[in-house]
Amino acid sequence: MSDQKYRQRGYQDHGRTEREKSGLGGPSGPRPERQPGPRGRGLGMPTATVFRCGSCGNLHEVAYVLEGSTCGKCRSDLHCCKNCRHFDSSANNECRQQVPARILSKTRGNSCPLFAAQLKQEQQQEVGGQRDARSAFDALFKF
Repeated sequence: MSDQKYRQRGYQDHGRTEREKSGLGGPSGPRPERQPGPRGRGLGMPTATVFRCGSCGNLHEVAYVLEGSTCGKCRSDLHCCKNCRHFDSSANNECRQQVPARILSKTRGNSCPLFAAQLKQEQQQEVGGQRDARSAFDALFKF
């Protein structure tokens, strides 16, 4: 490491080489090229469209929720405002659509004609058995 405190141009340049002055490299060498495109956790991994209970988060296979259906885990109603795609607590009547009549309880079952199940994209879980620690570590750094 250099004994210089500051790396600004013009400040004690007499000890530095031309390559270090221009910023094209230096003691550490040239910087590696970045791959273009988006980066992020799980990018490019397979996803699945799922429906989950708004109360307990239990996964349900059916995307079309019938009126009067209940969750198998917590026994709450699935055809309710809380599980609807149009539910928004900051909107008028807590719904993004123009509802014919206000629904007071958002967690109880109702017969709203505008109901559409709230579907989410989630990463699919691996079906295979457990992997050893080394292969799990290597999978973290695959590009």
